[in-house]
Amino acid sequence: MNVETIDAGVSRVAAAIAEPARTRMLYCLMDGRARTSTELAVVAEVSPATASVHLAKLKEQRLVNVYAQGRHRYYSLDGARVADALESLSVLVGTVRTSFTPSTPSHLTAARTCYDHMAGTLAVAIHDRFKAAGWLRPLDNSGYDINSDAEKALTALGLDINTLRSLRRRFACACLDWSERQPHIGGALGAGLLKLALKKKWVMQELDSRALRLTSQGKRELKARLSVVI
Repeated sequence: MNVETIDAGVSRVAAAIAEPARTRMLYCLMDGRARTSTELAVVAEVSPATASVHLAKLKEQRLVNVYAQGRHRYYSLDGARVADALESLSVLVGTVRTSFTPSTPSHLTAARTCYDHMAGTLAVAIHDRFKAAGWLRPLDNSGYDINSDAEKALTALGLDINTLRSLRRRFACACLDWSERQPHIGGALGAGLLKLALKKKWVMQELDSRALRLTSQGKRELKARLSVVI
């Protein structure tokens, strides 16, 4: 790559970041949580239609990713390289970014069901622990497979991995969490984990509610067996 091409590329990216509405959108995404175009429109103080145009520009310059889940489209930063660049710029100008405050009802934030698997702070913590341990192998279209270490550990807990793999559905996938705006584990593996947690009474389902209550036994077992600390 020659100097002229680098200069042109830097200029395009700098121009994309420099527009105030787009700048607000990008820094809003610095906490690692994904947001809808409607939410980002509010942050950027522009109309939803204008926000869509700005987000298309940011995606064109590979500054954001878009993830479709149901009828919603969620936007996040396109990797750590973008976050690092924005962090460096904020250091230069001495800004302090605000944190994300979820609007989810408090009784659903900690733990709840998402269709047939777990969601909320607990589910995101399990996902992050599996990822940190190297148990999850990313596949196309937000899918996951697990390595042999994960398979041994989960089998020891009582999950029948072969049966989960044989089901006519995705084995595992990253499902974007409604309240945390970070992924938890969906698919057959996610459903299996929820059934296991309910069977072992690690969590208890609230009557006529999606809310799950993490038990004292669950806290101990998750820490001892999976190194998940809540």
